[in-house]
Amino acid sequence: MKVKAAVHREVSKPLVIEDVDLADPGPDEVLVKTVACGVCHSDLHALNGSIVSPTPTIFGHEPAGIVLAIGNRVRNVEVGDHVIACTSIFCGACVQCVNGRPHLCMDRGACQRSEDEAPRISKDGEMIHQFADLSAFAEAMLLHHRGVVKIDKDIPLDRAALVGCAVTTGVGAALNTAKVTPGSVVVVFGAGGVGVSIMQGARIAGARQIIAVDIDDNKLKNALNFGATDTFNSSGGDPARALKKMTRGGADYAFEAVGVPELLEQAFYCLAPHGTAILVGAIPYGQKVSLHAGHFFQEKKVIGCMMGSNKFTIDAPNYLELYRQGRLDLDGMVTRHEPLDRVGEAFRAMEAGEVTRTMLMFD
Repeated sequence: MKVKAAVHREVSKPLVIEDVDLADPGPDEVLVKTVACGVCHSDLHALNGSIVSPTPTIFGHEPAGIVLAIGNRVRNVEVGDHVIACTSIFCGACVQCVNGRPHLCMDRGACQRSEDEAPRISKDGEMIHQFADLSAFAEAMLLHHRGVVKIDKDIPLDRAALVGCAVTTGVGAALNTAKVTPGSVVVVFGAGGVGVSIMQGARIAGARQIIAVDIDDNKLKNALNFGATDTFNSSGGDPARALKKMTRGGADYAFEAVGVPELLEQAFYCLAPHGTAILVGAIPYGQKVSLHAGHFFQEKKVIGCMMGSNKFTIDAPNYLELYRQGRLDLDGMVTRHEPLDRVGEAFRAMEAGEVTRTMLMFD
C-alpha cells in the first residue's frame, strides 16, 4: 500500500513529504488509516537529535484512526473499528508484563518484525524505520495488534488521539505513578500538553492546590482551564523558595513535564518533607541531575514515570469515559488542526509556545 508520509532523513532538517510503501499485514498486525495525530515534544526532540533515532524514519506517536485490514490472528479489533494507537506495546510474557507493568515490557522485539522479514515501511527497497513502533505522520500505519485499542465511534478521533500519548502520560503520571491523594498539594513544571494533562489528573484525584509553573504567561493562563488553582512564572530564576511559600511548606507532589534537568532539581527542592518529585519529561540521554543529599533525610523521593505507568487497553477507555462525563477536557487541548504538509509549522508553533496541541489531520 502506497501512502504519503513526512519522512525524517537528517537531524534538524525539515521533514520531507514522500510516498512510501506499507507491507501487507502479518498474522498479528493491523493496518490503520490515520485520521488524526498529535504533534508531541518527543517528536521535536527526535527531530533535533535529543532523542536518538535511526534514519530514515517517520515520526508521530499520538494517533487515532480506522482499521482497514487485520492479520489472521488478530482478535482485539475488526475492520471498520475506530482505534487509538500507543507506543506502549507489550509482549505479555516477560517478568514486567506478568507483574502487571506492561508499559515497562522487556521484550518489545516480540511485537516487531524480525530482520529476515520485509520491513513494515519501505521506499524503493530502502527500509524506513518505524518511530516508537508507530510512525503516525503518514496516511496509514501498519502496527502490532497490541499497539491499538478499540474505542467507541462517538468519540471524535482528533480528541481520542490525545489519549495515545499526552493524556495517557500526564493523567497517568498523577493517578498511576504518583497516586496523588485527595487534599494534597501539587506543582507541575511545564504547561504544555503533558503538563496540563498532569494537572487534569491531579484535579480528578482531588488535589486541593495545583500550581502550574512555566515561563510563558499565555501557557500559565491556559493552565487555569485544566485544573491549575495557581500559576507561577519562573523566568526570574529558581522558584523553589517562592513555591514553598505559596504552598505553605512545600508540595506533596512535584512533576517535571519538560525534560530539563534543572527543572527536576527545582521540583525536588520545592517539596515538603516526605514529598515526591516525578520525572515525566524526556531528559536527553546522558544528561545528569545533581541534588543535595541532605534533603533525602526529610524522606523526599525522586521517581521516574514511563508513559503514565499505563495499562493502555484499560486506561484509554477509562479516560475517554471521563471525557464523556465532562471530567477530562480534551476539547480545550486541541489548539490547531493542520494538514500533513504543514507539519513544519506545527513544530514551529510548539517551539514558540503558541499551542497546547496541534493535531495533524488526514482526509
